[in-house]
Amino acid sequence: MRAVVQRVSAASVRVDGALIGEIGPGLLILICAMQGDTPAQAEAMASKIAKLRIFKDDSGKMNRSLLDTGGAALVVSQFTLAADLRGNRPGFSTAAAPELGKTLYEHLTQSLGKLGISTATGQFGADMAVSLTNDGPVTLWIDL
Repeated sequence: MRAVVQRVSAASVRVDGALIGEIGPGLLILICAMQGDTPAQAEAMASKIAKLRIFKDDSGKMNRSLLDTGGAALVVSQFTLAADLRGNRPGFSTAAAPELGKTLYEHLTQSLGKLGISTATGQFGADMAVSLTNDGPVTLWIDL
């Protein structure tokens, strides 16, 4: 699995102008399931993200996790993270097939919830408008 994780003070996602997901302080997680990924990898990714110490402690150092802060997660499917950019037109053949991608996306979101993290989501396969206020900015790329 591949993710881009952004620390945010707020984030939201709309489909056809309608608000479908919104969070305050926490993480915007753009997630892509890759060919060969498994539910165990989705669980491992959820655990990794939940425990990332990228929030400031009382000394201003990045030393607290999403679990520590009680922040929320907005999880948005993003198959373009699988892009092969060797040419000028991206290829996406390394992304998981849509059916598996959706299953793993939902599994990751559920895994975050089981860890006690409040979650909101985008809509798998939809054309979404994502808004965020990046805090820091802090943006990380994770491959598992």
